Amino acid sequence: MDPVAGHRDRAGDAEDVREIIQVIAEHNGCGTSVDRGETACGSRAAQSDLPSAIWQKVKSHPCYSQEAHHHYARMHVAVAPACNMQCNYCNRKYDCANESRPGVTSEKLVPEQALKKTLAVASAIPQLSVLGIAGPGDPLANPEKTFRTFELVAKAAPDIKLCLSTNGLALPDHVDTIARLDIDHVTITINMIDPEVGRKIYPWIFYRHKRYAGLEAAKILSRRQLQGLEMLTERGILCKVNSVMIPGINDQHLVDVNKAVKSRGAFLHNIMPLISSPEHGTVFGLSGQRGPTAQELTALQDACQGNMNMMRHCRQCRADAVGLLGDDRSAEFTIERIMAMDIKYNFESRQAYRTKVERERAAQAAAEQEELSSLASETSDIKPRVAVATKGAGLINEHFGHAKEFQVYELSTSGARVLGARRIDHYCKGGYGEERSLESIIRTINDCHAVFVAKIGGRPRSELLKAGIEVVDQYAYDFMGKSMIAWFKSYLDKVESGEHRHLQRGAGDIQQRALNSAA
Repeated sequence: MDPVAGHRDRAGDAEDVREIIQVIAEHNGCGTSVDRGETACGSRAAQSDLPSAIWQKVKSHPCYSQEAHHHYARMHVAVAPACNMQCNYCNRKYDCANESRPGVTSEKLVPEQALKKTLAVASAIPQLSVLGIAGPGDPLANPEKTFRTFELVAKAAPDIKLCLSTNGLALPDHVDTIARLDIDHVTITINMIDPEVGRKIYPWIFYRHKRYAGLEAAKILSRRQLQGLEMLTERGILCKVNSVMIPGINDQHLVDVNKAVKSRGAFLHNIMPLISSPEHGTVFGLSGQRGPTAQELTALQDACQGNMNMMRHCRQCRADAVGLLGDDRSAEFTIERIMAMDIKYNFESRQAYRTKVERERAAQAAAEQEELSSLASETSDIKPRVAVATKGAGLINEHFGHAKEFQVYELSTSGARVLGARRIDHYCKGGYGEERSLESIIRTINDCHAVFVAKIGGRPRSELLKAGIEVVDQYAYDFMGKSMIAWFKSYLDKVESGEHRHLQRGAGDIQQRALNSAA
């Protein structure tokens, strides 16, 4: 399919998309189901799970499709510095290149610079499929710069999807413009629907030329967020809701948020952990408010999964992020560098790359399905967790010591279910291993039964085995999905063999460590 036609020709399918989204609220965020009683949509959906009009919107969006994030890249352009509210978890800085969190950028851009940067990145990174504006303030507190940027990019690079992230306060005022510009993916950060909870998160908002604080501010914000969500879904625009999990403040309340956004047609819910390191200078960071453990986050996501589908592969990107999720290349594309570039945007080569990617995705899906079919007769309730080191492309292609994160999956007879990405410190430090990093890595994945890597040194292998975590390197550079299922089959065989007691005891130890980490 011609990606330009697929992205820009809305007249034919706009009404169909509107009708589809109207039933989202009735069917766990998508309206389709797959075998074994599981609902499939949003980040985990495959082509067969979604109506064609929706699939065309999400198949190459790395945030809306968990599978796509292995193959497609996104970029954010920081054209929106102003914000209309204050969040206790946010402190926007413009010069912290080593920080990976929302609201941070190294350079602010004007729309014309953003256009040239987009063309430069798209020419250098053919897998770029999405341009997003997510700050460093709020895009809709900077509507002129935001929409001018989208207009320029849509004209010069019509094969790139447009994506907007907002706190929702000004959203109802701009829905018509969003629809007119074919911005068909919008993310709204909604952390509460109860103003009593909201007043603990938001000190103030600036609305209609007036500053509001406390309970009144939270009431206005919640009303505007939910109104904007409803208006977008009525127009057939896909909406993802982001929520920051803040233990002791809104963690339990997010179950109610989940139900509220589902009932208003949200396509996907992304519950993210609070980032609250003191050095970031946020209110929560300085007050000692902790973030959730990985296990607590997974438990909350699981509690919400029955209401609608969850995004579990989020990386909480910077406002100037570039590249695949988990592999930020923004440092390669500074203003100084791109202004000196002679950029030749090659639409044909980008289209050829997408064709190649889709062939690879089809091959991986077929291999995974073939492996999974051999489990059709299994009825085991065993669900081990595994960590995977990958650089993308759906392959086990990262060295243990070079990994910046692990992608964690839960395996069962239904297949591999992503639980999220966990950031880690590098173990290899230019020729030697950092012992403190190794200890931290083991704590981070201590609820996993195995870790899949392309290569690993003797020392970390030994320490992982002592911790009860199996090292799996026999599937190096092979497909992730197929390899995990193949390992799971052998795991079940061992459980049924003479190693049954050993494995069951190991699983119990791992589960206990997970409980201890969450305590």
